[in-house]
Amino acid sequence: MGLDHQLTSISRNSEGPVDVYNELGVRTIINAKGPATRLSGGPMGAEVVAAMGEASQACVDMAELQAQASKIIASHTGAEAGLVTSGAAAGLMLGTAACVTGLDIAKMARLPNLMGMKNEVVMVRSQRNLYDHAVRAAGVNIVEVGLPDRYAGAGIRDAETWEIEAAIGEKTAAVFYVADPAARPTLDAVVKTAHGLGVPVLVDAAAQLPPVTNLRHFVDEGADLVAFSGGKALGGPQGSGMLAGRRELIMSAALQMLDFDIDWEQWTPPVGLIEKGMLKGVPQHGIGRPCKIGKETVVGFLVALRLFAEDDPEKRYARWLSRIEKIAMALADLNTLELTIRGDNTADPVPRLLLSVQPEAGLDAQALVTELQNGTPSVNVDPTQVDRGIVTIDPTCLQDHEVNTVAARVRALLSV
Repeated sequence: MGLDHQLTSISRNSEGPVDVYNELGVRTIINAKGPATRLSGGPMGAEVVAAMGEASQACVDMAELQAQASKIIASHTGAEAGLVTSGAAAGLMLGTAACVTGLDIAKMARLPNLMGMKNEVVMVRSQRNLYDHAVRAAGVNIVEVGLPDRYAGAGIRDAETWEIEAAIGEKTAAVFYVADPAARPTLDAVVKTAHGLGVPVLVDAAAQLPPVTNLRHFVDEGADLVAFSGGKALGGPQGSGMLAGRRELIMSAALQMLDFDIDWEQWTPPVGLIEKGMLKGVPQHGIGRPCKIGKETVVGFLVALRLFAEDDPEKRYARWLSRIEKIAMALADLNTLELTIRGDNTADPVPRLLLSVQPEAGLDAQALVTELQNGTPSVNVDPTQVDRGIVTIDPTCLQDHEVNTVAARVRALLSV
């Protein structure tokens, strides 16, 4: 059967996601790892899906849609403005570009060539990670500060604010901060230092939801821009996110992402998002143009944001906890495992089940992860602690009807 025929069959006959993927010859998996991009995130709620379908049936001016999105994001985050992006990484690149160029459309047109422009972003060395490539994609160089002795086991120290201050100079476009409860220095201290030298702070808060209070926390701490993922616990489309922050920086980010292939005389951008009078002309397609986001995704994200903000945190935690408690009960009699549930709905708002694989199991934690992944059905779990003999089950993307299957797959592999 040819692919065109397959796709036609899907459009006419599909009754659900399993049918769609079966037609394409793609297996579905059980995601017990959490909302990882490589595993396509988690299933969206029916209200989000319905809103996206409805949005697809009409055309709108994307700038007008983003202007309304800006108001909604601002209401949830306390920021001056916001932008729906094609993921948190896109938000980081756009945010960096905004810090570099401001509202200078000539500078926007030159990116990522930063000759004669601010081209450095200061970052704590212990916060470096694979995702800061999104920052570097704007053309900047990252200037590292601090020695992470507390991670290296050589002491208790990390970067300090005086090191950030010493690294900031005339070429500094921003300070980049990766949000985490264990991050040092604290965000408020970093903001105070950066703002004292007239430099904005861009925060990566991609995976910092829940708790819902974090929607406002980083802005309240003084961050100029904050990037969140929409496809993780927030429950929106996998390819969505948001950038929230200062109005002029959000305006700059929007100008470098949206399509403005239009004459100056005809161009009437929405005032709530873009102040035409502050610009010398219509910007060319910016460095963020490849980060285009569709109307359906914008609408789906906004619905998901509302639902997440309205959801009772205790009820959400209870739903997640119930799933892993059922798995733990089903495995409790195995002498090949030690089971621990971690989470407290405050400092750690996502409960997780830790499976400590015992020597008598006949396979180690890494082998268990691999066998679960490669079996049928494929069960994907969190392998980040396999070097300590621990396999982690995250309930964020698990569906209730999958819980017994996860337990059965683990039990089949560890029963001796």
